[in-house]
Amino acid sequence: MALSWLHLSILSGLCAATNGLFAKLTTTSLTSSLAGHISTHPFVEPVVRAAFFGLNLLFNAVMWTFFTAALKRGDSATRVSVVNTAANFMATALFGAMVFSEKLTPTWCAGAALLVGGSVVISRRDDDKEQGGYEAVASEEMEGTIVDEDAEGRSSGSGYEDDGEARRRSGL
Repeated sequence: MALSWLHLSILSGLCAATNGLFAKLTTTSLTSSLAGHISTHPFVEPVVRAAFFGLNLLFNAVMWTFFTAALKRGDSATRVSVVNTAANFMATALFGAMVFSEKLTPTWCAGAALLVGGSVVISRRDDDKEQGGYEAVASEEMEGTIVDEDAEGRSSGSGYEDDGEARRRSGL
């Protein structure tokens, strides 16, 4: 069963958050503590850091794979990005709280809600554009033509056509 754009976008966001987790673990003192629990041998910490760095690269690659697949299957790049960002944001917050004991203050939660809400508002604009809009068409015969089409691709008969004269006069 093929995953929908929504599932792929959520997975992409989760992989992005996991990528960030491993990037932080590559450089934080928490990694030194973890390596010390594994062994006191001096080569263990660099090996653990290298493993986290490798996982960082792996999750980055997987994230882009999911994201591009979601873009391919989705009907709007904005919607895919909004879902991806929301999933990434929420997973990053949970990872920060669980792994690094970061506090999620009410101010942080309000800011996160505003960011996600703003993204949803922006994604709603795509709904309006799907109702019909302008499409630019470029060819040697029809230089500068704009065709007004509805959602089914039917032309309304209105439009703008420029033979290139204005551009030649301006020197472009």
